[in-house]
Amino acid sequence: MRITRARPASTALRVALVALYVSSFALADVAWAQAPKYPIKPIRIYVTLGPGSAGDLLTRVIADGLSRSLGQQVLVDNRPGAGGNVAAELAAKAAPDGYTLFIATISTHGINPTLYSKLNFDPIKDFAPIILAASSPNMLVVHPSLPVKTVKDFIALAKKKPGELTFSSGGSGTSQHLAGELFGMLTGTKLTHIAYKSTPLSVNSVLSGETTSSFASVAVASELVRSGKLRALGVTNAKRIPSLPEMPTIAEAGVPGFEIAAWFGFAATGGTPEPIVNLLNVEMRKVLADPGARQKLATLGMEVLDSTPAEFAAHIKSEIARWEKVVRASGAKAE
Repeated sequence: MRITRARPASTALRVALVALYVSSFALADVAWAQAPKYPIKPIRIYVTLGPGSAGDLLTRVIADGLSRSLGQQVLVDNRPGAGGNVAAELAAKAAPDGYTLFIATISTHGINPTLYSKLNFDPIKDFAPIILAASSPNMLVVHPSLPVKTVKDFIALAKKKPGELTFSSGGSGTSQHLAGELFGMLTGTKLTHIAYKSTPLSVNSVLSGETTSSFASVAVASELVRSGKLRALGVTNAKRIPSLPEMPTIAEAGVPGFEIAAWFGFAATGGTPEPIVNLLNVEMRKVLADPGARQKLATLGMEVLDSTPAEFAAHIKSEIARWEKVVRASGAKAE
């Protein structure tokens, strides 16, 4: 016996499915139309270091640009401490609504996950990466009274006085801190680390003679070098930087394989809606593409970068893996 399916039931089912499909889009359109516009109130950006640091200066450029393009005030909130972990924890625990942002750095999202035995935030799960914005090399600077004029002179003096020479940083876990640890590893020298609450304070310690040297941010130390108040021995980049073309890299000055540059990006609290993250990415890219902003950052020795949220997320994962090896090899620890 041949059995045939009832056409009316089949047709009715198709009609019902089409109606359901169409209604789902209608509901989505209504939900989208009813969703609150963003932003409707001020945005806060937590910064890991004090005023005047490279990350602070970059954040102020971004904040100024966003304020103009989004039509809302963008506040810069400096919360230095614990290598950036204080600010990171505040941002990680904020509401995921796009009104709390954070400047993610090589410290908080590269070095600290290994350097610190315990973090009160997860650098991957608790943040929504927005953009990898810029990089900033450091430079090895000393007080002009120190009897060294080259990197090789500095190495020789450090070997002659193991543990007596000090280097300052803007905090444990900063690129300045790890630059000193890496320098000691590659040269067989022992330098004593002295941490301060900000890069400007660490540079001032060299000016006053409290510390011997610093792997200071170019953005903070370059004018002091030009004025003769500090002596620069080399930059930490893989290649010379345009703002100081006469300055050799530390690698070419006698430490092959030495390379470290601080990087800075921006992130929202984990769970922030993707449309908001994408909007912020677009607007930040516009700010960084502005000739005036690029020139201002270039004078600070910073290189403007660019990325999608996904590319920045991948960068963070690779940096955590990279610095885990260096931190463990150096034996550096922070609590």
